[in-house]
Amino acid sequence: MVWFETILVVLTLLSGLIWLLDKLFFAKKRMAAAEVGEAKDPILVDYAKSFFPVLALVLGLRSFVAEPFRIPSSSMMPTLLIGDFILVNKFSYGLRWPITNKKFLSNGEPARGDVVVFRPPQHPKEDWIKRVIGLPGDRIGYHDHKVYVNGRPLPYRSEGVFTGVGQGAGETGDNKLTEGLQNHPHFVLEREISMADGDWTVPAGHYFVMGDNRGNSEDSRFWGFLPEANLRGKAFLVWMNIDTDADHWVDVSRIGTRIP
Repeated sequence: MVWFETILVVLTLLSGLIWLLDKLFFAKKRMAAAEVGEAKDPILVDYAKSFFPVLALVLGLRSFVAEPFRIPSSSMMPTLLIGDFILVNKFSYGLRWPITNKKFLSNGEPARGDVVVFRPPQHPKEDWIKRVIGLPGDRIGYHDHKVYVNGRPLPYRSEGVFTGVGQGAGETGDNKLTEGLQNHPHFVLEREISMADGDWTVPAGHYFVMGDNRGNSEDSRFWGFLPEANLRGKAFLVWMNIDTDADHWVDVSRIGTRIP
């Protein structure tokens, strides 16, 4: 969330500034004025010294290494369930500054099939997650539950009927299939009625993204292409699942699940 990132940056800068100003201008005078022993730091400086290293470490890890996110919707079922807590690789597609998300170091681009976290153009303060289906220059089609990439349909294999649990119980009865997307075969859900059929050509600097829950996902079929500048990182691991609507709130079987 942008608000949390903003608060973290402000607190880190503020605590670091207080510590620096005290070291440059006040610490020596305070020590010289002390008659006996070591002068105590003011409580504000003491807090700044204590919290700055921790805040700086958390900010650095979240911004440039891996950031945790929580899955709030069913749009990526059955790959990701409501209540999954995931880790997102923040350097897969280049390093970006906190808050502004502006890239300052390039390090590769998304591959077809990657599951990516991004800020959608229509909701720039929110973080969404979808799968990359189309790369710049691709022709993408979606007709009768099938995805076409540059005129060729992806292969599908039926896996039976899906049964959801907890907050995902509403998806029970959907058809579960394996979609053979190059090096990223993965499960998808489909409903009887095919949604948002059409054809699209992905422009330069953009991507076509879709949720794995094809019957319940607000994705590029509805709002268009994802600009490269809006990418946040690549999702790669589920580290926890908490669903208060399920019989067992914590699904330990989800811990450590890699995201295909």
